Amino acid sequence: MSRSSAGGAKQRATGTRLIVPDAVVHDGLTPDGVTPAAVDARVAPRGSLENLSQAEIDKLLDTSHTGLYTLFRNCALAVLNSGSDSDNAKEIFERYRNFTVQILRHAWGIKLEITNAPAAAFVDGEMIRGIKEHLFAVLRDIIYTANEIIGAGRLDERDGASITNAVFNVLRNARVLDFKGRPNLAVCWGGHSINDSEYRYAKRVGYELGLRGLDVCTGCGPGAMKAPMKGAGVGHAKQRITQGRFIGITEPGIIAAEPPNAIVNQLVIMPDIEKRLEAFVRLAHAIIVFPGGVGTAEEILYLLGLLLDPANAAQPLPVVLTGPRASAAYFERIAHFIEGTLGAAAMTRLQVIIDDPPGVARALVQGLDQVRAFRRDRNDSYNFNWLLRVPYELQHPFEVTHASMRALQLRRGQPVHRLAADLRRAFSGIVTGNVKENGVAAIEQLGPYELAGDADIMRLLDELLTAFVAQRRMKLPGSVYRPCYRLVA
Repeated sequence: MSRSSAGGAKQRATGTRLIVPDAVVHDGLTPDGVTPAAVDARVAPRGSLENLSQAEIDKLLDTSHTGLYTLFRNCALAVLNSGSDSDNAKEIFERYRNFTVQILRHAWGIKLEITNAPAAAFVDGEMIRGIKEHLFAVLRDIIYTANEIIGAGRLDERDGASITNAVFNVLRNARVLDFKGRPNLAVCWGGHSINDSEYRYAKRVGYELGLRGLDVCTGCGPGAMKAPMKGAGVGHAKQRITQGRFIGITEPGIIAAEPPNAIVNQLVIMPDIEKRLEAFVRLAHAIIVFPGGVGTAEEILYLLGLLLDPANAAQPLPVVLTGPRASAAYFERIAHFIEGTLGAAAMTRLQVIIDDPPGVARALVQGLDQVRAFRRDRNDSYNFNWLLRVPYELQHPFEVTHASMRALQLRRGQPVHRLAADLRRAFSGIVTGNVKENGVAAIEQLGPYELAGDADIMRLLDELLTAFVAQRRMKLPGSVYRPCYRLVA
């Protein structure tokens, strides 16, 4: 029988369930032998969203295709499943297929009633405080996007300025832009399935950032997203910094595979991957790229699609690719692919530093002085880079289908920033086929996505993806990878 307590309250054992105030813990596995221990609970918000309108509640609980229930339920489950050993969204949703979430109205506000939630989200019958904050961040951002961005007609996906304003408004509503101070935010990208040496290295880099007073923003998940945050937290503690920012930015399609780690103290759910990426670069004062897989390659190509745009030639943005010495081959592969597809000039916007955490931190600090001077001289915001031009090709949501993947223009004879944009879409599609629920289902039904283009680009792409598979960068350690793509001439 599970053992649990809440505030020393008397417990009553009933069969295989233990009842505690506002929580019921289910023992062991369900009869199917698959689902782990689960909890039923009622959870109240902390400091926000004490009240919802009846219209908001109705839309959140609407299970039709126009309602928000499925989106809300899946994102809530992902948050509660933080620390999972699986990055397969379909597998996670199947494991907790009996999970539900309802909204209860009380005289003093609302509560969430959840059933069959992952037991790891609770300690002694109480939901872990950080997970509770993340849960209500999901609720906040889904409601705001549905009502104030999409529902209010403030988002026109055909207009780049409208998309940027939507990104700004979601971040402002989440209070991510409240910080008042000198530029100090390092955005860290990297894989969620890195090996132990790469994790320890990313943690050491984060420590050096924290010692220098830098805050960290990542994709919020495990691996190279968690490690620099964890290291920076120790660095902050040594410097007695108590208000450090650990910002996690995600989107509904990836949150199940990369649930928020425990260090994140500001979580934001963007509507889609393109707005997530734009949020990163608008917030960033510097960017670090750790080893990863196709998701990290997608981020690098997105960034190059920006930096190679002539309109951004003067933009100072320190970008460092770094890892331990054992991972040098990873960056050599990345550099070879970039130079072969986008040209040698593309690599001049990136700095590669191998096995030198203090050197990485010093390079960023030096670059931050240039960022501050550039923004100050042009009266641009420190918290949101309005002057950066994000080409529409990188803003418009890419709907990953077999047809859209086959239609990508992976060919020369076009501006390099546009080729970078389509290469980014190709990697985005592979991420979808690897870990997103809709992508996994499409691959099972129709087979691998097909990618076509110039023969030399296809060769370079094949070499890079083959290296990722050999280095086990496509899935979590211990998982067997089955390619979701096929390259054709």
